[in-house]
Amino acid sequence: MEIIDRKALSRCIRDAVRAELQEHFRQSGSGKPEEQERLLSKKELAEELGISLVTLTDWMRKGLPFLRLQKRVYFKRSEVLAIMQQKNGEDGKEEKPCS
Repeated sequence: MEIIDRKALSRCIRDAVRAELQEHFRQSGSGKPEEQERLLSKKELAEELGISLVTLTDWMRKGLPFLRLQKRVYFKRSEVLAIMQQKNGEDGKEEKPCS
């Protein structure tokens, strides 16, 4: 008899790890608590940007900022968008983070 199904348990563990990562990498600043930014997985970021995981991995090799916890990779949306805007301004081409 199962009390909790595997998918629900997996979701709970993933959410707990994500919350711990956010706390660990939270930016310290003015002393007031900042709104925590949700970290995105590779799959989530690729879907949000409308790109493949292969393209995202290539961008990571070219300098796209990411956080690694053992074999897992996470991204801060604000950092990714900042890099994309910076590169778009430099290149004057399409929005690619590190072309």
